[in-house]
Amino acid sequence: MQSIPVDTTRLGVLRCAVAPEPKMSGFETKEVKRDRDGNTIYTVAVMVRQDGRRVSVIEISVTGEPRGVVEGAEVRVTGLEAFSWAMGDRHGISFRAAAITPVPATALATAPAAKAGGA
Repeated sequence: MQSIPVDTTRLGVLRCAVAPEPKMSGFETKEVKRDRDGNTIYTVAVMVRQDGRRVSVIEISVTGEPRGVVEGAEVRVTGLEAFSWAMGDRHGISFRAAAITPVPATALATAPAAKAGGA
């Protein structure tokens, strides 16, 4: 499985659509998926808004619980990679990140002021 790095600076605004949840390795067993070191893998649904018009939701896996990430909050995704997969007649793209963190409130507060001052 080949990983494809994703340039998140080109994705526009990223917001948490569904708060972090432990990823399940099997629907029947309800077993929580873990990495090689035994750390829980979490899934975060992230809204990607491009061009101010189109919105897509992607599910991103990340090792360890992303602290402070809540629904509706703007987030920063670090080390995002895409993987294509196929199982039988099913196929798709999955996403994994090194970290998902909330955008600090100070960064949000200064962003509109910087835009207004530059206009």
